[in-house]
Amino acid sequence: MFKLYYYPNNASLAPHFLLHHLKADYELLLVDTDTNAHKSADYLKLNPAGLIPTLVVNDQPIFESPAICIHICELHPESELMPTIGDFKRPLFFQWLAYLNNTLQAEIMVFNYAHRHTNDESTIANIKAAQEDRIADALSIINDQLEHNKYLLGDTLTACDYFLFMLMEWCSTIEKSPLTFKHIAAYLRRLCTNPTIKAVCDIEGLDLSPFK
Repeated sequence: MFKLYYYPNNASLAPHFLLHHLKADYELLLVDTDTNAHKSADYLKLNPAGLIPTLVVNDQPIFESPAICIHICELHPESELMPTIGDFKRPLFFQWLAYLNNTLQAEIMVFNYAHRHTNDESTIANIKAAQEDRIADALSIINDQLEHNKYLLGDTLTACDYFLFMLMEWCSTIEKSPLTFKHIAAYLRRLCTNPTIKAVCDIEGLDLSPFK
């Protein structure tokens, strides 16, 4: 039994995709950020960073979305959501997951929360404009990877694709959006037909129509 502490369209979305894909026995527990539930004493016992998501497995809480995704995959090696040990694509899986988290997500977070990265409100617009370029640089690399690949690692869907789809939701409204990149746009159209993505986005109230 998994317990996933989540908030719609938050970093919990990728783990939610994985649990649904696996048809796992899991419980969704909403952490209401509007009431600062993620900063409550009870939640901080599970996740001292006070961020979302947290996954509890056998009474063990785990935080950080990439770590949660890896753990879920390791518990279900038969799923092919992560290449097995010895598979030549396994290091590529870690490479792309790290790139998505450490580079693309980091740039998106600065764009979305620019006010946290300055003590001068007059500079926020400049920060956001610069971040659009940085996000576009990262998307360009991903676009090149998808030119000859159905998914990030080739012909097989992995947890990296679910993680990437989550990030595409977060930057879909910027001027240089993922849809301005030919191969990413085609990739997103394919993923919108994925039954897990359709079902989880319906549960979380996310609109897929911009990607179709």
